[in-house]
Amino acid sequence: MNLHTEFESPDRTLVATIKTAMQRPFRLLATQPIVQVLAIYMAYLYGLTYLMLSTFPLLWTERYRMSVGVGSLNFLSMGIGLFLGTQITAPINDLLYRRLKKKNNGVGRPEFRVPLMVPASLLVPIGLFWYGWSAQAKLHWIMPNIGAAIFCSGVIIGFQCIQTYLVDSYTRFAASAVAAATVLRSLAGFGFPLFAPAMYQALDFSWGNSLLGFVALVLGIPAPFMLWLYGAKLRGRSRYAAG
Repeated sequence: MNLHTEFESPDRTLVATIKTAMQRPFRLLATQPIVQVLAIYMAYLYGLTYLMLSTFPLLWTERYRMSVGVGSLNFLSMGIGLFLGTQITAPINDLLYRRLKKKNNGVGRPEFRVPLMVPASLLVPIGLFWYGWSAQAKLHWIMPNIGAAIFCSGVIIGFQCIQTYLVDSYTRFAASAVAAATVLRSLAGFGFPLFAPAMYQALDFSWGNSLLGFVALVLGIPAPFMLWLYGAKLRGRSRYAAG
């Protein structure tokens, strides 16, 4: 008897497998509204992170007149924000998921990963406003660092919620869904630092970061509510989503 699983099909050659794996992320990005919305928001967050990384040295060496060595220590605030966001989000996200699943008669839903996106969507603009205006006023060096830490915490919380939502939504095709989001995210990480110097030269740190913060509010606030209300309906229409 020639028994085999679908993954051992004679037609499933290495070339065909690689071709499918290369095409599927772009197919998901082109056809899946959930992936499109989350990929755009994730790309914006990623671009902002790289923008801050590229302009951070200018703030400390030019505005605060620190040496390169001392100014580099301020990157610790970004690291602390990312670390705290990561360590806080994982247990709280799982705790909320278990509680919501219990209330839903033991049936889990990807939308149960959404609630933490709400504080994340607020922390990002709050951090940008704090960072930009404290830098503009040239307050004590700890103030822009606090803003940067708040911003980075919001970014990593949003990242974790988005990625777990995509994994729960697309299960078997989770890697392709995350890869689809990674395509836009990488492009944003490349593109944002290119316009950062010109933007800060025209708007300075205050209104430059405020502009980015307002865009983050417009993109970030509706996303979790849209996913909570319409996520299940959109997944139901997809041949890639779980179930």
